[in-house]
Amino acid sequence: MASKPDTDKPGSVYQRIYAEVRRIPHGRVSTYGGIARRLGACSARQVGYAMAALPVGSSVPWHRVINHKGEISLREGAGRQRKLLEAEGVGFDDQGRVNLSQVGWPR
Repeated sequence: MASKPDTDKPGSVYQRIYAEVRRIPHGRVSTYGGIARRLGACSARQVGYAMAALPVGSSVPWHRVINHKGEISLREGAGRQRKLLEAEGVGFDDQGRVNLSQVGWPR
């Protein structure tokens, strides 16, 4: 059985991912891969795992992380994620994508 990643250990990859996600400004989004590239120590998939490992009620703005196509990745919280982004002024086109050149962070 695989062990659960250490999400609370200071300096852990997950903590570095969470710190980077906290830097995303209100009304902006970043991609899983963008976060991974900026950190240089993980993959886009690992960023996704870190977002999925967040406890309910976390202060990390997980909803600001989307895929490289500008779409919300399909999962249980997709509807809530879209509502949170829309409440921050992030718009979606008819295909359910955000314009990364407008709201992507960093530019």
